[in-house]
Amino acid sequence: QVQVVESGGGVVESGGSLTVSCTFSGFVFKDYAMSWYRQAPGKERELVGTISTTGAMTRYEDSVKGRATISRDNARSTLYLQMNHLTTEDTAVYYCRVRAMDYWGKGTQVVVSS
Repeated sequence: QVQVVESGGGVVESGGSLTVSCTFSGFVFKDYAMSWYRQAPGKERELVGTISTTGAMTRYEDSVKGRATISRDNARSTLYLQMNHLTTEDTAVYYCRVRAMDYWGKGTQVVVSS
């Protein structure tokens, strides 16, 4: 079955950077587009961005455009999200998702301190 190991969450100062990752197993990672979502306290879960199977195409929501980079290493079955110039508005639980399977990671907490 699909399994995921998430890492990289934590506390970072405003203006700083952070990378979170999801390492998958149980399916052919390179065959699936992937997405990152986030859910801030008291808010609905929202899409951060999406990456194609090869990584050649990425799309980002306006709230993170220019500050977020989604990448993947198909040889390691790992998905990454790097966020720069973080603000307190970026405080959220970040989730990786295999869109076609509707499979969600458990989420990793990111807290941006002011």
